[in-house]
Amino acid sequence: MMSVLEYALDMNKSKEEVLQMCKKLGINVNTEEDMLDDDAIVELDNAFQNDDDDSSDVTQQDEEIIKKIEEDDYYDEVVDTLIDKKDTIYNSEPTAKKKKNKNKNKTKDIKEAKKAMYKNKEKLVSNESETDKNVILYKDGMTIKDFADEVSKPVAEIIKKLMGLGIMANMNASISFDDASVLALDFNKTLKKEETQDISNFEMFEVNDDPKDLIERAPVVTIMGHVDHGKTSLLDAIRQSSVVDGEFGGITQHIGAYQVKFNDKKITFIDTPGHAAFTEMRARGASITDIVIIIVAADDGVMPQTIEAIDHAKAAKVPIIVAVNKMDKPGADPDRVMREMSERGLTPEAWGGDTLFVPISAKTHEGIDKLLENLLLIAEMEELKANPKRYAMGTVIESKLDKNVGSQVTLLVQNGTLRLGDPVVIGEYFGKIRTLKNDLGEEVVEALPSTPVEVTGISGVPTAGDKFMAFESEKQAHSVAEQRSETAKLKSNTLASAISLDDLFGKISEGLKEINIVLKADVKGSEEAVKNTLAKIEVEGCKLNVIRSGVGTITESDIVLANASSAIIIGFNVRPSGKILDIAKDYGVDVRLHNIIYKVVEEMESAMKGMLDPEYEEKTLGSAEIRKIYKFSKTGNIAGCYVLDGVIKINAKARVVRDGVVIYDGAINTIQREKDQAKEVKAGFECGITLENYQDIKEQDIIEAYELVEIKR
Repeated sequence: MMSVLEYALDMNKSKEEVLQMCKKLGINVNTEEDMLDDDAIVELDNAFQNDDDDSSDVTQQDEEIIKKIEEDDYYDEVVDTLIDKKDTIYNSEPTAKKKKNKNKNKTKDIKEAKKAMYKNKEKLVSNESETDKNVILYKDGMTIKDFADEVSKPVAEIIKKLMGLGIMANMNASISFDDASVLALDFNKTLKKEETQDISNFEMFEVNDDPKDLIERAPVVTIMGHVDHGKTSLLDAIRQSSVVDGEFGGITQHIGAYQVKFNDKKITFIDTPGHAAFTEMRARGASITDIVIIIVAADDGVMPQTIEAIDHAKAAKVPIIVAVNKMDKPGADPDRVMREMSERGLTPEAWGGDTLFVPISAKTHEGIDKLLENLLLIAEMEELKANPKRYAMGTVIESKLDKNVGSQVTLLVQNGTLRLGDPVVIGEYFGKIRTLKNDLGEEVVEALPSTPVEVTGISGVPTAGDKFMAFESEKQAHSVAEQRSETAKLKSNTLASAISLDDLFGKISEGLKEINIVLKADVKGSEEAVKNTLAKIEVEGCKLNVIRSGVGTITESDIVLANASSAIIIGFNVRPSGKILDIAKDYGVDVRLHNIIYKVVEEMESAMKGMLDPEYEEKTLGSAEIRKIYKFSKTGNIAGCYVLDGVIKINAKARVVRDGVVIYDGAINTIQREKDQAKEVKAGFECGITLENYQDIKEQDIIEAYELVEIKR
């Protein structure tokens, strides 16, 4: 059901035309406010369709529109034309009616503009194809029947000709491009291969926009730092100082991303929950951040999570600003912060470096304007631009499931313009934008580049970091979503694969100039020694880059960073748990464990030169916990152990792990079960173990038994 006026707007007709047609068809309506039932709407649709069919196929005006199809301002022109038409229809309506239908009409304007554009594009394509009837388009997987249809010949004739070429096949068999080319010549046709691009893999699209279509876009900023150093307070301070009281009726909701206006320019802030989430998004191919702010408390200095933030920001290869917060506190010492950050490779501009340091107080709002000014300055230097005249592309910031409205997804539009009603593919899900809200909770009809919006209408709940793309039609979007879903099922790991030593030489041959390394060592001295040695390795103009180094065992955070940065993890005298190694395997991260520096160098150089020795995979046999130590004058220390899992075998290789760090790597010398010597002891039993040439054991140390199995390359 809809009113006569609503139908007129929907069909781009005047209300008089609709009333006249109703009278002609015997539909009982008298005014624009009278309601049309479904049967009446169908009758009117058919009647207007017949009228359109009776008119000339392509008018002079249509021809002018067709010529403009390729012009940059075509879309805007069509929208303006339609809005002008609408104005003539509803400008005479009462004010209340105008207000009520305003947003609905805007949406319809956009939809009809699209319809007009696509309709005329189809006419253009149709006319072009008629002028070149001698060209056949060959598509991948083309069958003999498809080919027969293209050349308008019986299938039997095509099969007969193929038999003459020595090819026996039925009508449903595929025909190769070469065979089809030979047959095409017989029919005076030219065969061309369809240039296809895998549209389902839109993450890999290289967007080449015409420079004249590009406009300046807002910078996208992420704030990171140690917990309690004021990230949330800074975000709140920026929002409060940048929104004039009452201008938008206050902030109504927070969707994980928002825009502020400063000096008549917009800045978009992404509120990521943590460094790992930031890097996870990069691991999924989502390079969304233009600038990173690292916040450090002036009274606290550089803390563990600050160092982590530096590593992640550097790996993202984006400009970094350091915000020195809590300057209002008595113990504030900005010089200490600058000194400690310099030691981490972020030297202040005031000291001759290239990193901006801005002293601020999120509490008193001191320095907030200066920080925003510097953000805009960097954005100007980066020349951030995007093309609003294309289908929207971007990234998922966050998503959730609401029992009332279904999937709610926060998107960052990175290029193009996202409009209400657009068919989209997000991750492996399909949808049509049902509602579009900005960061203030206001409903909008479109979102330009660098704009965060919350949308509904998506078939599932995508993951943060998933890419999205808008499409021309629902059919196309649905097809792409299905393809992506099938691809996801076939892949055991949907994350970006980190580089491995096995394919390193091939990558270097393809032009890889820098290999990223995450290094973890047992002590600071080892870390510095290995790091300095790696920095000196250079093969074929390719350099190793240690993006993170630290003391202690390998953690999940190291694996996430390595995955996002296509890095190799080197562990020196450390032993990660089985769970961590499983996570590395899931992420496709290559973990190399060593206890001799020259072996590290040798392996890296060999890999870079493509001369790796046979690779051995470590197979863990079992582990045992030392629960008591027995001292004997003849045999030395015997470890009284309880076998936790697997099996402990005599003469197997073994290591002793204390607090996640390997303190011994050798072999099991003897195993004693009660008073007898044993060849092996299984989980759940106790035994005595002596190690080859090693006595310095302690209670609660873990003895891991393993063997090396050669892997075929």
